[in-house]
Amino acid sequence: MLRKIRLTLAVLFLVIATLLFLDFTGTVHAWLGWMAKIQFLPAVLALNIGVVALLVVLTLVVGRVYCSVICPLGVMQDVVSWISGRRKKKKFRFSYSPEKKWLRYGVLGLFVLALIAGVGSMVALLAPYSSYGRIAQNLFAPLYEWGNNLLAYFAARADSYAFYETDIWMRSLPTFIIAFLTFIILVILAWRNGRTYCNTICPVGTVLGLLSRYSLFRPVIDTSKCNSCGLCSRKCKAACINGKEHKIDYSRCVACMDCLDTCRHGAIRYRSRLAKPEKQLQEAVRTVDAAQINNARRSFLTATALLATTATLKAQEKKVDGGLAKIEDKQIPNRNTPLTPPGSLSARNMAQHCTACQLCVSVCPNQVLRPSTDLMKLMQPEMSYERGYCRPECTKCSEVCPAGAIRPITAADKSAIQIGHAVWVKKNCIPLTDGVDCGNCARHCPTGAIQMVPSNPDVSDSPKIPVVNVERCIGCGSCENLCPARPFSAIYVEGHEIHRTV
Repeated sequence: MLRKIRLTLAVLFLVIATLLFLDFTGTVHAWLGWMAKIQFLPAVLALNIGVVALLVVLTLVVGRVYCSVICPLGVMQDVVSWISGRRKKKKFRFSYSPEKKWLRYGVLGLFVLALIAGVGSMVALLAPYSSYGRIAQNLFAPLYEWGNNLLAYFAARADSYAFYETDIWMRSLPTFIIAFLTFIILVILAWRNGRTYCNTICPVGTVLGLLSRYSLFRPVIDTSKCNSCGLCSRKCKAACINGKEHKIDYSRCVACMDCLDTCRHGAIRYRSRLAKPEKQLQEAVRTVDAAQINNARRSFLTATALLATTATLKAQEKKVDGGLAKIEDKQIPNRNTPLTPPGSLSARNMAQHCTACQLCVSVCPNQVLRPSTDLMKLMQPEMSYERGYCRPECTKCSEVCPAGAIRPITAADKSAIQIGHAVWVKKNCIPLTDGVDCGNCARHCPTGAIQMVPSNPDVSDSPKIPVVNVERCIGCGSCENLCPARPFSAIYVEGHEIHRTV
């Protein structure tokens, strides 16, 4: 029964976490965004004391349930391992192996040093939730969007607008390659050895493993019933059960409950380590079973009700060129200082807190955010305005960030946050190069920071050029995005290391 409850909750949490990265309408985040905020490392970086304390207490009470239920990367490995185990003669394919302490604590030490030094690329590579986020956003999301576009194609021919097309594009080739390699490596490890990654490399697994050594409830081997058949060891994907010596390494046990259903003699029971073997054992197990069943039932019904209410899709504008001529793509300008999203406070705050999970990238409705290719902050989000601009009323990224890299802000706050300022490039400006009137940048500036003035003050009818009031510009990028000059805009936004209020 405990195993079935764990499997039900694990599948539910995996589906919710995946939907957060697949959904491009924003409806799922409105109801289920809490899923990202209860992940261990993002909660630590965001100084979310309540969530961290809850996960610590949960681990001290029932073991590493976080790894087998809440962490989407861990559950994904379980799915791969389960598929591998469906093969003939592969049902009992694992074996006990001693703990590799030097590797576990060595990786944890490197991770902590990278975290303190602000080396975001190292943190991003090792963070489990972020790894799954990159896999979902780069590998699963395009398939989901292609399926959506196919439905939109057929729906349009049936005069239905239940679905609408969305753009599918690669935001960063290095991030895609890293996500692909991570997925392949994890699949191979899980296919052959189950939870190898979680118990040798994952820093979150190592930290929780230190706590789970002292968990109140745990699988316990009853030596009076055990005949040393070894089935539990061969079924344990964490390779933590030494059947011959009747010992379990609780720092690596992920509380998957597989061993409980495997033992044919009832020699393994999930019970309190303080309880005595007979009467108190049975009473503790019954109490835990009843509590977990009730909690699981409530969680399942609540989450199902929330999922059922998120079926409405919002409409989205589609840009076309009229079919008259091919519009040349814009090129990314050479910014001296990269742009970070409003609410990130500064480039330093972003580098110190961001785990590069790509959640903000996946929810950005204006296609402004994309992963960085800078080695020091590899895969962390930065802004660019070739496909859209950062609309003043949009606060999606600040709403979903679980790690505190982008702090929650309101639309009113955003309209006053200066993340950068516009810079005019004379040699690209159309009124001077083509001799025609333009003024796109001034017309669309939401803060009125751009004015058109005669290029020659002595000639009133000379071509008008833009002048930027740096004190009023907030760096939203509307001028850069809507500038008709190609391939480089005649005006672009230069980032600020530290954001300020205008």
